[in-house]
Amino acid sequence: MLTSAGAFAQSCTDDVVDIRTDKARAQFKIEIADTPAEQAQGLMHRESMPRFSGMLFVYPKPTRATFWMRNTLLPLDMLFVDEAGVVQHIHENATPLSEDVIDGGSGVKAVLEINGGLSKMLGLGVGSQMRHPSFDITRAAWPCIE
Repeated sequence: MLTSAGAFAQSCTDDVVDIRTDKARAQFKIEIADTPAEQAQGLMHRESMPRFSGMLFVYPKPTRATFWMRNTLLPLDMLFVDEAGVVQHIHENATPLSEDVIDGGSGVKAVLEINGGLSKMLGLGVGSQMRHPSFDITRAAWPCIE
C-alpha cells in the first residue's frame, strides 16, 4: 500500500517490506522464503495474491539468483536486491508457467516477488531502497533503525 512517511517509522517487522524511491514509498505484507524448501515452493499454484502482498526470498549470503515460473499461475515482478537493500535489477511481468530462466545476477541477498506490473505502477526501479530486518543495519542503505 502507499502510505505516508510517518507510517514507516514503526514498520520494521518480519512480515512487512518497505520500499522507497526519491518520489514514492510503498509497503508490502510479505511471506518469507528463507529455507531451500520454501524457496523451491515459492508462489507456485496460487491463483491470486492481494495487491500489496508478496514473498521475500532471503539468502544467507549474497549469491547468483535465478528463477523460473514453473507451476506459478500469477504474473510477477521480481526485484533483485543486494545486501544493502538496494534494488539492482527488476524483471517485470514474468510469464506464468514459463520455464525460461530469469537471471537476477550475482550479489543478490534477497528477491521480492510482487504482482506483475506493480513495480512500474509504483515507480520502483534500480536504485530503490528496501527496508526489512533481514538486512544488516550496518550495511543497509535504509536501516530499520534510523
